[in-house]
Amino acid sequence: MTKLSEVALNTLFERYQLLPNERVYHGKWSYDIGVVLQGVKEAYLQTNEKKYVNYLKETLDFYIQEDGTIKNYDFDAMNIDHINNGKLLFLLYQETGEEKYRQALDLLYLQLEKMPRTSEGGFWHKKIYPHQMWLDGLYMGAPFLAEYLLTFADGQGLTEVIKQFRLCYQHTVDAQSGLLYHAWDEKKVQFWSDPQTGCSANFWGRSMGWFMMALIDTIALIESPALTEELQTMFHRCLQALAKVRDKEKKVWYQVLDKGQQHGNYLEASASSMICYAAAKARNIGVLDESWDLFIQETYQGIIDEFVFITANGWLNLTRNCQVAGLGGADKRDGSFVYYISEPIITNDFKGYGAFLQASLLLEPLSMEGDKNGKTH
Repeated sequence: MTKLSEVALNTLFERYQLLPNERVYHGKWSYDIGVVLQGVKEAYLQTNEKKYVNYLKETLDFYIQEDGTIKNYDFDAMNIDHINNGKLLFLLYQETGEEKYRQALDLLYLQLEKMPRTSEGGFWHKKIYPHQMWLDGLYMGAPFLAEYLLTFADGQGLTEVIKQFRLCYQHTVDAQSGLLYHAWDEKKVQFWSDPQTGCSANFWGRSMGWFMMALIDTIALIESPALTEELQTMFHRCLQALAKVRDKEKKVWYQVLDKGQQHGNYLEASASSMICYAAAKARNIGVLDESWDLFIQETYQGIIDEFVFITANGWLNLTRNCQVAGLGGADKRDGSFVYYISEPIITNDFKGYGAFLQASLLLEPLSMEGDKNGKTH
């Protein structure tokens, strides 16, 4: 029987022969491309098949110029989303030795060094979102920073990575439920922020999915139990909180996590796939024990039953992904329940598809050797 990981990869390659040239992306240095490419990278680590690394290289070479500059990337925007695709450049630099990848890595690291910060040192989400930390930003920036420091600085400065998680968690966690609010405004002046806490109003599924993936990817990179103890504690607390709001019948999560019974809320694919990936990877690297095995398998099967459809020509569709959600900006996004359920719902959004691909590669590895590899990546 063909594994869904293989079906998802084959579908990706047949649908998108080269990601940035496709109409839907217009050649943007778009962070969601990196989510899908992380799955392609994992496929390469599992199989060592050159077609996977070639796909990574062809896609990223559209952006990475010979002098290390990045096409369609805006340094001055100080947008932490722009860091995410850089995670793939470590592998390309290691595989090819091409200096342009190192130069691009240095450029993205420089952005993090120059990022505006909260008074305690937390990265702003973007320059246009002052004094704000969003859960999404931890996925975009923290694993990259950890890998850069491990690769080029002998791991010096990793406490800075831990601090980013600590600050975001402390300021967004809800003491009663253990869930995390989407974002926090240090100044408490944004129209979407609570005047007492500075937090946004709701627990958005994908924002917690981003945070969970960020935690486990960073823990896996750093490896040291002493350094990651605090991150592991956060991970356990968040997963326990998420387990309580998982739909009891369908075994997946809602767009607004704690309001499953509220009219208009819906089961959402990207958040469910991200949480599944994070739990599966945590189990593989020993952050979770065997008591979580049924939870992980039920979740994965729930995603397949609820969101995965195979077309007549054998392509995989992942349905019911929230296209995008944020706070503030030109659209005056207020973070209300009505706001989150009103954003477009689409099929095969790369944030969801990429997370599902990554989860599938952990739970249905391409090879037995890949299964062993999964315990170390």
